[in-house]
Amino acid sequence: MEDKLSIRVNVADRYYPLKIDRNDEEKIRKAAKMINEKVLQYKQRYTDKDTQDFLAMAALQYVIQVIEKDTNLDASPIVEELKELNSELSEFLKGE
Repeated sequence: MEDKLSIRVNVADRYYPLKIDRNDEEKIRKAAKMINEKVLQYKQRYTDKDTQDFLAMAALQYVIQVIEKDTNLDASPIVEELKELNSELSEFLKGE
């Protein structure tokens, strides 16, 4: 039996009904809170824009952070260096 939970999440003064895994509730509520805080920061800084602009800027900022983290977690340079070291070790051991 699936352990689903129905919740309502407030994002930028709109409520969205969601059916989620019980284990994801805290994560989803935290994400909504972070978005709302960022939107509020933009509202306080820029009074001539609307909520859609603030949501777009918040989304852009958070996606940039995700991309930066993905880039920092890219292990391919390390894998290549390990392959080179392995090759050098193999050549060294053949020489003995």
